[in-house]
Amino acid sequence: MGEQNRHDAWNAGDSYDRYMGRWSRLIAPRFLAWLAAPGDSEWLEVGCGTGALSKAILDGCAPRRLTAIEPSEGFLAQARRNVPDPRVEFRRGDAQDLPVETDSQDVVVSGLVLNFVPDRLKALSEMKRVARRDATIAFYVWDYPGGGIQFMRAFWSAATTLDPSASDLTEDKRFPFCTRERLTELAREAELASVEATALEVPTVFTSFEDYWQPFTLGAGPAPGYCTSLDPEARQRLRQQLEATLPREPDGSIHLRARAWAVKALAS
Repeated sequence: MGEQNRHDAWNAGDSYDRYMGRWSRLIAPRFLAWLAAPGDSEWLEVGCGTGALSKAILDGCAPRRLTAIEPSEGFLAQARRNVPDPRVEFRRGDAQDLPVETDSQDVVVSGLVLNFVPDRLKALSEMKRVARRDATIAFYVWDYPGGGIQFMRAFWSAATTLDPSASDLTEDKRFPFCTRERLTELAREAELASVEATALEVPTVFTSFEDYWQPFTLGAGPAPGYCTSLDPEARQRLRQQLEATLPREPDGSIHLRARAWAVKALAS
Protein backbone atom coordinates (compact mmCIF):
# COMPACT_ATOMS: atom_id res chain seq x y z
CA MET A 1 0.00 0.00 0.00
CA GLY A 2 1.37 3.43 -0.92
CA GLU A 3 2.52 6.02 1.61
CA GLN A 4 -0.35 8.39 0.86
CA ASN A 5 -3.19 5.88 1.18
CA ARG A 6 -1.92 3.65 3.95
CA HIS A 7 -4.51 5.04 6.36
CA ASP A 8 -7.51 4.88 3.99
CA ALA A 9 -9.50 2.34 6.03
CA TRP A 10 -12.96 3.01 4.57
CA ASN A 11 -14.62 -0.37 5.11
CA ALA A 12 -16.01 0.02 8.64
CA GLY A 13 -19.45 1.49 7.99
CA ASP A 14 -20.40 2.31 11.57
CA SER A 15 -17.08 4.05 12.27
CA TYR A 16 -17.38 6.06 9.06
CA ASP A 17 -20.89 7.15 10.05
CA ARG A 18 -19.60 8.58 13.30
CA TYR A 19 -16.67 10.32 11.64
CA MET A 20 -18.07 11.68 8.33
CA GLY A 21 -21.51 10.16 7.81
CA ARG A 22 -23.32 12.59 10.08
CA TRP A 23 -22.05 15.50 7.99
CA SER A 24 -22.78 13.65 4.75
CA ARG A 25 -26.39 13.40 5.89
CA LEU A 26 -26.53 17.18 6.37
CA ILE A 27 -25.11 18.12 2.99
CA ALA A 28 -27.05 15.61 0.86
CA PRO A 29 -30.40 17.49 1.03
CA ARG A 30 -28.62 20.76 0.10
CA PHE A 31 -27.23 19.07 -2.99
CA LEU A 32 -30.61 17.64 -3.99
CA ALA A 33 -32.39 20.97 -3.49
CA TRP A 34 -29.91 22.58 -5.88
CA LEU A 35 -30.23 19.70 -8.32
CA ALA A 36 -34.05 20.01 -8.50
CA ALA A 37 -34.46 16.75 -10.41
CA PRO A 38 -37.98 15.71 -11.52
CA GLY A 39 -39.95 13.12 -9.57
CA ASP A 40 -40.86 9.62 -10.75
CA SER A 41 -37.38 9.14 -12.24
CA GLU A 42 -34.93 6.27 -12.46
CA TRP A 43 -31.93 7.19 -10.29
CA LEU A 44 -28.43 5.75 -10.12
CA GLU A 45 -26.12 6.61 -7.24
CA VAL A 46 -22.43 5.89 -7.76
CA GLY A 47 -20.58 5.17 -4.53
CA CYS A 48 -23.40 5.19 -1.99
CA GLY A 49 -21.22 4.66 1.09
CA THR A 50 -23.42 4.14 4.13
CA GLY A 51 -26.52 5.57 2.46
CA ALA A 52 -26.62 9.27 3.39
CA LEU A 53 -27.43 10.48 -0.13
CA SER A 54 -29.57 7.39 -0.82
CA LYS A 55 -31.88 8.22 2.06
CA ALA A 56 -32.10 11.87 1.06
CA ILE A 57 -33.08 10.89 -2.50
CA LEU A 58 -35.78 8.54 -1.26
CA ASP A 59 -37.08 11.03 1.31
CA GLY A 60 -37.16 14.10 -0.89
CA CYS A 61 -37.08 13.28 -4.61
CA ALA A 62 -39.89 10.76 -5.14
CA PRO A 63 -37.80 8.43 -7.34
CA ARG A 64 -39.47 5.60 -9.20
CA ARG A 65 -36.42 3.50 -8.40
CA LEU A 66 -32.92 4.00 -7.04
CA THR A 67 -29.95 1.74 -7.80
CA ALA A 68 -27.01 2.42 -5.47
CA ILE A 69 -23.56 1.12 -6.39
CA GLU A 70 -20.76 0.66 -3.83
CA PRO A 71 -17.54 -1.42 -3.88
CA SER A 72 -17.25 -1.89 -0.10
CA GLU A 73 -19.23 -4.76 1.44
CA GLY A 74 -18.91 -3.09 4.85
CA PHE A 75 -20.50 0.10 3.57
CA LEU A 76 -23.19 -1.82 1.69
CA ALA A 77 -24.16 -3.69 4.86
CA GLN A 78 -24.41 -0.41 6.78
CA ALA A 79 -26.39 1.25 3.95
CA ARG A 80 -28.92 -1.59 3.94
CA ARG A 81 -29.36 -1.14 7.70
CA ASN A 82 -29.64 2.63 7.40
CA VAL A 83 -32.03 2.67 4.40
CA PRO A 84 -34.54 -0.22 4.48
CA ASP A 85 -36.65 1.08 1.59
CA PRO A 86 -38.07 -1.23 -1.12
CA ARG A 87 -37.44 1.37 -3.84
CA VAL A 88 -33.65 1.06 -3.52
CA GLU A 89 -31.35 -1.75 -4.60
CA PHE A 90 -27.89 -1.66 -3.09
CA ARG A 91 -25.47 -3.39 -5.44
CA ARG A 92 -21.74 -4.02 -5.30
CA GLY A 93 -19.85 -2.45 -8.18
CA ASP A 94 -17.04 -0.21 -9.41
CA ALA A 95 -17.57 3.41 -10.50
CA GLN A 96 -15.19 2.78 -13.41
CA ASP A 97 -17.20 -0.20 -14.69
CA LEU A 98 -20.81 0.28 -13.65
CA PRO A 99 -22.98 -2.87 -13.62
CA VAL A 100 -25.87 -0.93 -15.17
CA GLU A 101 -27.41 -0.98 -18.65
CA THR A 102 -26.56 1.74 -21.18
CA ASP A 103 -29.14 4.54 -21.63
CA SER A 104 -31.20 3.39 -18.65
CA GLN A 105 -31.11 6.22 -16.06
CA ASP A 106 -32.83 9.60 -15.76
CA VAL A 107 -30.61 10.95 -12.96
CA VAL A 108 -27.06 9.81 -12.16
CA VAL A 109 -25.40 11.19 -9.02
CA SER A 110 -22.32 10.65 -6.90
CA GLY A 111 -21.75 12.13 -3.46
CA LEU A 112 -18.35 12.58 -1.80
CA VAL A 113 -16.82 9.76 -3.85
CA LEU A 114 -15.10 10.99 -7.01
CA ASN A 115 -11.83 11.89 -5.27
CA PHE A 116 -11.40 8.25 -4.23
CA VAL A 117 -11.84 6.88 -7.78
CA PRO A 118 -8.49 6.19 -9.50
CA ASP A 119 -9.72 7.13 -13.00
CA ARG A 120 -12.20 9.96 -12.48
CA LEU A 121 -12.70 10.63 -16.18
CA LYS A 122 -13.54 6.95 -16.73
CA ALA A 123 -16.08 7.13 -13.90
CA LEU A 124 -17.77 10.18 -15.44
CA SER A 125 -17.74 8.49 -18.84
CA GLU A 126 -19.47 5.49 -17.27
CA MET A 127 -22.05 7.77 -15.64
CA LYS A 128 -22.68 9.31 -19.06
CA ARG A 129 -22.95 5.87 -20.70
CA VAL A 130 -25.73 4.68 -18.40
CA ALA A 131 -27.63 7.98 -18.59
CA ARG A 132 -30.40 8.60 -21.09
CA ARG A 133 -29.95 11.52 -23.47
CA ASP A 134 -30.41 14.84 -21.63
CA ALA A 135 -30.44 13.02 -18.28
CA THR A 136 -28.98 14.86 -15.30
CA ILE A 137 -25.50 13.87 -14.15
CA ALA A 138 -24.21 15.45 -10.95
CA PHE A 139 -21.63 14.97 -8.22
CA TYR A 140 -20.09 16.71 -5.24
CA VAL A 141 -16.87 16.38 -3.22
CA TRP A 142 -15.52 18.11 -0.13
CA ASP A 143 -13.48 21.25 -0.72
CA TYR A 144 -10.21 19.83 0.59
CA PRO A 145 -7.81 22.32 -1.09
CA GLY A 146 -9.76 25.28 0.28
CA GLY A 147 -9.85 23.95 3.84
CA GLY A 148 -13.56 23.36 3.46
CA ILE A 149 -13.79 20.79 6.24
CA GLN A 150 -12.67 22.88 9.17
CA PHE A 151 -12.67 20.09 11.75
CA MET A 152 -10.38 18.01 9.55
CA ARG A 153 -8.11 20.96 8.81
CA ALA A 154 -7.80 21.61 12.58
CA PHE A 155 -6.82 17.97 13.17
CA TRP A 156 -4.07 18.01 10.53
CA SER A 157 -2.79 21.39 11.66
CA ALA A 158 -2.30 20.02 15.17
CA ALA A 159 -0.85 16.74 13.85
CA THR A 160 1.72 18.41 11.60
CA THR A 161 2.77 20.77 14.40
CA LEU A 162 3.82 17.69 16.36
CA ASP A 163 4.84 15.48 13.41
CA PRO A 164 5.78 17.33 10.19
CA SER A 165 5.70 14.05 8.22
CA ALA A 166 1.92 13.92 8.74
CA SER A 167 1.61 16.64 6.10
CA ASP A 168 2.07 13.95 3.43
CA LEU A 169 -1.33 12.49 4.40
CA THR A 170 -3.44 15.64 4.36
CA GLU A 171 -6.38 15.67 1.96
CA ASP A 172 -5.49 19.05 0.43
CA LYS A 173 -2.25 17.56 -0.91
CA ARG A 174 -3.81 14.26 -1.91
CA PHE A 175 -6.88 15.71 -3.66
CA PRO A 176 -5.76 19.05 -5.15
CA PHE A 177 -8.29 18.76 -8.00
CA CYS A 178 -11.27 19.25 -5.64
CA THR A 179 -11.79 22.86 -6.66
CA ARG A 180 -14.65 24.51 -8.50
CA GLU A 181 -12.50 25.18 -11.55
CA ARG A 182 -10.94 21.72 -11.85
CA LEU A 183 -14.19 19.85 -11.24
CA THR A 184 -15.96 21.94 -13.87
CA GLU A 185 -13.11 21.24 -16.28
CA LEU A 186 -13.35 17.52 -15.51
CA ALA A 187 -17.06 17.48 -16.38
CA ARG A 188 -16.34 19.17 -19.69
CA GLU A 189 -13.52 16.71 -20.42
CA ALA A 190 -16.14 13.98 -20.03
CA GLU A 191 -18.14 15.78 -22.74
CA LEU A 192 -21.05 16.63 -20.47
CA ALA A 193 -23.26 19.56 -21.48
CA SER A 194 -24.61 22.63 -19.65
CA VAL A 195 -22.10 22.31 -16.82
CA GLU A 196 -22.83 24.31 -13.64
CA ALA A 197 -21.09 24.39 -10.25
CA THR A 198 -21.89 25.73 -6.79
CA ALA A 199 -20.65 25.62 -3.19
CA LEU A 200 -22.62 23.72 -0.56
CA GLU A 201 -22.03 24.50 3.11
CA VAL A 202 -23.26 22.96 6.37
CA PRO A 203 -22.46 23.59 10.04
CA THR A 204 -20.49 20.91 11.87
CA VAL A 205 -21.34 21.35 15.54
CA PHE A 206 -19.69 19.15 18.16
CA THR A 207 -21.37 19.11 21.56
CA SER A 208 -18.04 18.78 23.38
CA PHE A 209 -14.37 18.13 22.77
CA GLU A 210 -15.01 14.42 23.35
CA ASP A 211 -17.65 14.48 20.59
CA TYR A 212 -15.00 15.98 18.29
CA TRP A 213 -12.15 13.68 19.33
CA GLN A 214 -13.79 10.27 19.64
CA PRO A 215 -14.42 9.68 15.88
CA PHE A 216 -10.70 10.22 15.22
CA THR A 217 -9.96 7.21 17.45
CA LEU A 218 -12.01 4.78 15.32
CA GLY A 219 -9.59 4.30 12.43
CA ALA A 220 -12.01 4.90 9.51
CA GLY A 221 -10.40 7.31 7.06
CA PRO A 222 -6.98 8.95 6.70
CA ALA A 223 -7.07 11.21 9.78
CA PRO A 224 -8.49 8.54 12.15
CA GLY A 225 -6.14 5.98 10.60
CA TYR A 226 -3.21 8.24 11.36
CA CYS A 227 -4.49 8.88 14.88
CA THR A 228 -4.82 5.20 15.72
CA SER A 229 -1.37 4.46 14.29
CA LEU A 230 0.26 6.67 16.93
CA ASP A 231 1.63 5.24 20.14
CA PRO A 232 -0.41 6.18 23.26
CA GLU A 233 1.91 9.02 24.31
CA ALA A 234 1.94 10.61 20.85
CA ARG A 235 -1.84 10.29 20.63
CA GLN A 236 -2.21 12.00 24.00
CA ARG A 237 0.03 14.86 22.87
CA LEU A 238 -2.13 15.27 19.76
CA ARG A 239 -5.27 15.31 21.87
CA GLN A 240 -3.80 17.98 24.15
CA GLN A 241 -2.72 20.10 21.18
CA LEU A 242 -6.26 20.01 19.79
CA GLU A 243 -7.84 20.76 23.15
CA ALA A 244 -5.62 23.81 23.45
CA THR A 245 -6.33 25.20 19.96
CA LEU A 246 -9.94 24.42 18.99
CA PRO A 247 -12.45 27.26 19.41
CA ARG A 248 -15.05 26.71 22.16
CA GLU A 249 -18.44 28.19 22.85
CA PRO A 250 -19.36 29.05 26.47
CA ASP A 251 -21.17 25.71 26.80
CA GLY A 252 -18.08 23.80 25.62
CA SER A 253 -19.40 23.05 22.15
CA ILE A 254 -17.27 23.45 19.02
CA HIS A 255 -18.86 25.20 16.01
CA LEU A 256 -17.16 24.72 12.65
CA ARG A 257 -18.28 24.45 9.02
CA ALA A 258 -17.89 22.09 6.08
CA ARG A 259 -17.99 23.04 2.39
CA ALA A 260 -18.32 20.92 -0.73
CA TRP A 261 -18.22 21.73 -4.43
CA ALA A 262 -21.13 20.42 -6.49
CA VAL A 263 -21.32 20.07 -10.28
CA LYS A 264 -24.35 19.27 -12.43
CA ALA A 265 -24.63 18.75 -16.16
CA LEU A 266 -26.59 17.00 -18.86
CA ALA A 267 -25.76 13.86 -20.77
CA SER A 268 -25.33 14.87 -24.40
